[in-house]
Amino acid sequence: MPTTYAPKKISVCLVAVPETATGVLYGLYEVFSYVGSGWELLTGWPPGPRRFLPRIVASAREPFRNSVGLPISPDLSLAEAKRADIVIVADLAIGRDEDTRGRWPDLAVWLRRQHEQGALVCSVCTGSLLLAEAGLLDGEEATCHWAASDQIRSRYPAVRLRPERVLVSSGVEHRLVTSGGNASWTDLALYIVARFCGEDEARRTAKLFLFGDRSDGQAPFAARVRPPQHDDAAISAAQVWIADNYASPNPVAGMTTASGLTARTFKRRFETATGYAPLDYVQSLRMEEAKQMLEASDTPIEAVAEEVGYVEPAAFRRLFKRSTGISPLQYRQRFRHVVALDG
Repeated sequence: MPTTYAPKKISVCLVAVPETATGVLYGLYEVFSYVGSGWELLTGWPPGPRRFLPRIVASAREPFRNSVGLPISPDLSLAEAKRADIVIVADLAIGRDEDTRGRWPDLAVWLRRQHEQGALVCSVCTGSLLLAEAGLLDGEEATCHWAASDQIRSRYPAVRLRPERVLVSSGVEHRLVTSGGNASWTDLALYIVARFCGEDEARRTAKLFLFGDRSDGQAPFAARVRPPQHDDAAISAAQVWIADNYASPNPVAGMTTASGLTARTFKRRFETATGYAPLDYVQSLRMEEAKQMLEASDTPIEAVAEEVGYVEPAAFRRLFKRSTGISPLQYRQRFRHVVALDG
């Protein structure tokens, strides 16, 4: 029997020091833990590509409390974390009058070594101070929380600071990525997911965690949940047929024929097996296909409507907005590119 090899997990080292604020630290840990598996867990559809292995790394493995008393329990010490694919320094509780120069000598050495070995080294918010202290940002463009701009300019003048930006990549092979204020950690997470797993997985991650514009509620983020499994062979035959023929002008009639049942019996058994009325099932398939086309292409909206089975674009727009809460154009603008990289 041939051996099956599991895909390599992507090592993510989340750096923790006493100044680390735990909100971003644990947020990143949770997001990277669910990339790949979370979509299947919550929607029932097959999991996404390569999964990450997040671990908290500190000078020693002994648990400690941060500056406001919250517990941090490292998974690895610096000595144990030999080589990472990705290193992230979360935001630090640093006062504007605090001088951080010379504060983290062992960590600065470790960060430089990881970068030299090929790791993608990132920071969130005031975490840029630690990357600057390690000398990694000398001569490079970088961003940080706007309130830390003066600190970096005065203490690390070699950094080409761009505080107006939210996310900046720089350096050899763009292996230095800095993000702005605290909430920009979500932009960084999506950027990393897109870079290592593709934009489709980044979109799934954004939808799972509701990253991005939530002014229109949750509906734009919702995806079609996989219908329940059943053992009704006639209904399964109808589902197989509609999967390839959802754009048919008479989809319910086609499903009924494929099932071999009378119209009345088909409707009753379909609802029992799937939880959907037949027409609602068809429309959910069409809307999901339309979403994927809007996300992955620049196909005109009228052509998208026709491709998924709607002759009248106005009818498509109306049904799409009823399903998602926003227009097809708004949906495209929100999910065509979920990663807003500034440099």
